[in-house]
Amino acid sequence: MKEVCFESKMQVCSEAELSAEDKQLADAAREACDGSYSPYSGFAVGAALRLSDNNILKGSNQENAAYPSGMCAERVALYQAGALSPQKAVKSLAIAARTKEGFTPHPCPPCGACRQVMMETETRQGGIPIRLILYGTQACYIIEDGTKFLLPLQFEKETMKIHP
Repeated sequence: MKEVCFESKMQVCSEAELSAEDKQLADAAREACDGSYSPYSGFAVGAALRLSDNNILKGSNQENAAYPSGMCAERVALYQAGALSPQKAVKSLAIAARTKEGFTPHPCPPCGACRQVMMETETRQGGIPIRLILYGTQACYIIEDGTKFLLPLQFEKETMKIHP
């Protein structure tokens, strides 16, 4: 038996330390929270992504009384990018969350389903990693190397092949 370790790397910074490009994307994610339909949880999530042509697309979480029929902000944005601009890579994705008290002090990480969709988006765009900016009022997290550090044991096309 052998032991395998997974290592994750991220930068932790304040909002003031974000680059102008990252701040613009984090601001767009915060604005996207305004489009959230979250009457059940009261937890509005916004996502904004930057495409390879530098256009920004936004998404927000959409809840439904017939849970789990809703959709997370990240998947709304990523599916929109895939539908509207399938030939353009997603360079970066910012996520912000807000409650009735205001934006969360610590970043809101993506759920497992969103991580899987991010991984599939990276696969779809030829393995180009998506840079993640997770926004919080007290700290922001930047993950440069894409989803492999968020989802180390990925379910992918190779997983479905039978190997002798």
